[in-house]
Amino acid sequence: MTTMATGPRTHPAAAGGPTRSYAVAIVGTGFAGLGLAIQLERAGLTDYVVLERADDVGGTWRDNTYPGAACDIQSHLYSFSFRPNPRWSRTYASQPEIHDYLRRAAQEEGVLPRVRFGADVLQAAWDDDAGMWDVLTAAGAFRARVLVAATGHLSDPRLPDIPGLADFAGTVFHSARWDHTAPTRGRRIGVIGTGASAIQIVPAIAHDAGHVTVFQRTAPHVIPRVDEPFSLAEQQMFERLPETARALRNQLFWGNESRYPQRRMVPEFLGSIAAVADQHRRTQVPDPRMLEQVTPDYTIGCKRVLLSNDWYPTLMREDVTLETTGIERILPSGVQMRDGRTHDLDALVLSTGFEATDLPIAHRLTGRDGVLLADQWAEGGQAFASVAVHGFPNLFLMNGPNSGLGAGSVVFIIETQIGYILGAIRHLLGGSAPLEVSRHAEEEYVADVRRRAEGTVWLSGGCASWYVDPRSGRLTTLWPDMMNRYRAENGRFDPAPYTL
Repeated sequence: MTTMATGPRTHPAAAGGPTRSYAVAIVGTGFAGLGLAIQLERAGLTDYVVLERADDVGGTWRDNTYPGAACDIQSHLYSFSFRPNPRWSRTYASQPEIHDYLRRAAQEEGVLPRVRFGADVLQAAWDDDAGMWDVLTAAGAFRARVLVAATGHLSDPRLPDIPGLADFAGTVFHSARWDHTAPTRGRRIGVIGTGASAIQIVPAIAHDAGHVTVFQRTAPHVIPRVDEPFSLAEQQMFERLPETARALRNQLFWGNESRYPQRRMVPEFLGSIAAVADQHRRTQVPDPRMLEQVTPDYTIGCKRVLLSNDWYPTLMREDVTLETTGIERILPSGVQMRDGRTHDLDALVLSTGFEATDLPIAHRLTGRDGVLLADQWAEGGQAFASVAVHGFPNLFLMNGPNSGLGAGSVVFIIETQIGYILGAIRHLLGGSAPLEVSRHAEEEYVADVRRRAEGTVWLSGGCASWYVDPRSGRLTTLWPDMMNRYRAENGRFDPAPYTL
């Protein structure tokens, strides 16, 4: 086993002060960044640093602390296979429980001392002569032979482009930056959006707020959330007999895989899930006018199918208003609709998603010949095996282009990428010259991904979603095939597609 030298080396920085050098620099401490760091530790490859802009680990599970925050993938599947947790409290874990899982993993696996907090990456540039990445952060300068961007596509909030938003006199914040100092009791609260965060937030605050107004642009497809607590006996069984937890994880994995034909719009599979959503909606919404408002006008699966037992009942409350007219502008006192009506509000919650297609980190990475990654991706992100980009040697992406999932656990994809990147790092440590994927290999891979995307519900389901880049109309966020195929094709590093 090849072992990296332990500890940072220093040499003068151009701007003054020392630049700390490592073999590997990882950006981000969500599931992806921590997972890779854990496997580096376990392999004895300890010459690495993790750069984190916040003051704690956890990524999206650190940032999203809104009321009701929880996962919509089952706990035993939405966790590392190499670090099972027999003590998950219920089928779908809440945000605090997942964040605690990640924090304990960082501490117990020895990763935490290697994290540099407050190290927001301002820019990173490839030095072709030195074969190194120069990384400037808010906490100083770093150099690394390998740079891994594990920033994900759900890390930077997307703010709506609504006239007058800056003029609102009340409290306004994004759901991923929840202001816990802002009171909710008795207040008039507006929530813009009806996606995965909103359907958790609105039921959680409706009982406490004076009135909640939900501003809906597109009605979501919602199915029941089968969520049960694990008994103490079950938790003890998972702990004492780890094979039972592995069996459950395997069952959950293939249960998710079996629903992939829905995404291919196979009629019998699509009809089955559509019937579940339709029955759930009709059972919980007896009012004909409300039923019309909450009935989607696109094929189920085109946007993420949401899980909730209390979304529709909450919308039926007398102190909750569902507004579907469309927003004209934000006023200092509230929201004006396109028909001239206004809603006076004390607080406005922007549950409007993230910068998932035009990734912010791409605006900070400069590759060979001074090319900015964002410019290279002007018509949408693309990468070989979803991890490597031509013109950017020794750069690897995690949760990058075409690695998200419309259904299933992204942790499975992350673990696949960990195995691939770990193989590339070992190859470099073995004396390889910098690794840069060839243009031909990248284009051939991307063409294959686009072929697989044709005919899927994401492109043919009649909706607009963050899965598709609006600049090109291409599916750039999701992997358009089964999860196990991604691993079979991209789970092992092969130097053949790379130029040395």
